[in-house]
Amino acid sequence: MRYNERVKTLTITEGRGRLGYWLKKATQGEDVGFMFEGKIVALRPVEVVSTDYALQEYGLKPGELAAAEKRIRKELKAARTRGELTLFTGSKDDFR
Repeated sequence: MRYNERVKTLTITEGRGRLGYWLKKATQGEDVGFMFEGKIVALRPVEVVSTDYALQEYGLKPGELAAAEKRIRKELKAARTRGELTLFTGSKDDFR
């Protein structure tokens, strides 16, 4: 975050009591930052998609993720064909 007159910079102590307020301001587009160990850490909304989780959690590269997805889909299809898996509809009957 570049220093800007419009940036509201807070210490952790200042922001702690009204964190929800500052998060709301950040989601509304205001520049909000916290001072931490001599640096400003910005509050900004980010979009998270499921591939982000898989890439971070399992340490996969994008090409590896695509290959894993293909392999898993193939394994699931084979398991359904063998009758090992059934569709979960959310009904209590699914547990029988």
